[in-house]
Amino acid sequence: MAHTQSLSLLPRSGHSVPFVELRQSLPSQVAAVSPFVDQLMRFVLYFRRADGSETDIEMALREALANAVIHGNGDDSGKSVYVTCRCYLDGEVAITVQDEGKGFDSSAVLDPTLLENLLFTHGRGIYLMKTLMDEVAFEEGGAVVRMRKNSNFDASAPTTTEQTGASRAR
Repeated sequence: MAHTQSLSLLPRSGHSVPFVELRQSLPSQVAAVSPFVDQLMRFVLYFRRADGSETDIEMALREALANAVIHGNGDDSGKSVYVTCRCYLDGEVAITVQDEGKGFDSSAVLDPTLLENLLFTHGRGIYLMKTLMDEVAFEEGGAVVRMRKNSNFDASAPTTTEQTGASRAR
């Protein structure tokens, strides 16, 4: 279903934290979104401490992929959606979703929380992405969305190994 294009361990430019980057594509089909997200979240959780914020990443990813399949590629199963997921070893996650569509004017999307827009059915996915992630940017005329979730690494918090060792010592 998903095609892995590359996997690499690279230094973060300008920072000392290395990252692993996964590039995949999936067919532009709604049915492909959930299995793809499940697979990618397993990858993310390998590098990010589970603290509840992973559900934010998962929901934003689902919205971005659904928008790419439905709106960007117009439900055309002959097209693909391209995803790059960069997981930094400190827990930061950066995800890029690109479709093969013409894009859209992200500034023209109405705020779905305003009273006059509550009955509109569009714009909620973008609102969720912006609310759940720390940064969201639309590029290439809206055909590319870049999302970032800050590091959740807390140097003072015990690692899983430390927690296991501490429970044995008691």
